[in-house]
Amino acid sequence: MTLNFDPEKAQIYASWSQKIRVMSEFWFSETQFCPACGCYSIKRYENNRPVADFFCENCSEQFELKSKSGRIGRKVADGAYRTMIDRIDGSTNPNFIFLCYDRSSLSVTDLELVPAHFFSTQVIERRKPLGASARRAGWEGCNILMDLLPLSGRITLVKDSCVKKRSDILQAWQRTIFLREQANVATRGWLVSIMACIEHLDKSIFTLNDLYESELQLSAIFPANRNVRPKIRQKLQVLRDRGYLKFLGNGVYQRVL
Repeated sequence: MTLNFDPEKAQIYASWSQKIRVMSEFWFSETQFCPACGCYSIKRYENNRPVADFFCENCSEQFELKSKSGRIGRKVADGAYRTMIDRIDGSTNPNFIFLCYDRSSLSVTDLELVPAHFFSTQVIERRKPLGASARRAGWEGCNILMDLLPLSGRITLVKDSCVKKRSDILQAWQRTIFLREQANVATRGWLVSIMACIEHLDKSIFTLNDLYESELQLSAIFPANRNVRPKIRQKLQVLRDRGYLKFLGNGVYQRVL
């Protein structure tokens, strides 16, 4: 699979932002398989569609592509805050594809997928509204807080110009698909946050007391909740039942997935 963009696809455009948008979108639709079903059936929507950029003809998964030069940071700027929150609350949020490229070589360096089921209102930050002198005065954008997502929710497709195995990508998708069973966005947000806290422990086997050390962090993410420890225990049971964790007894757990 080539990692190079085709500059001829964007010859008619003047600005760099237009050029990179066209080149990256063409590259993605022409080279990538659907990480959900594995089919090479990614198609582009018509321009200016408000929900997504691409869809899979086979399984109907939707994808939004965001491209940038360099690396993905702790935050990724997105569009209108209210639109993003409405999409998450209404279960219409697409899967996000983050593409990093090298401008000098016009090639993809990194490609990362965040499945839609990892998004909750807790990972979306409201940006300050635009000032009165701005053309869109009062408009509020948002940031995606990448550092609040567990690594299991950031599936690597390309890393440092190295393409990952198709089988590994499909397997990574299937490991966390159980989150889609959580129809309530708040419930899913708790599970995702607990998964991130477990990963931050950097242990394959951990205790309940280990996870209680994340109580202050979780209280900051969910300020309306006054019973964080019971919520931790509740979500650990869900993760155990879904095969993400194994309960070893006496408050000891083991990461499985």
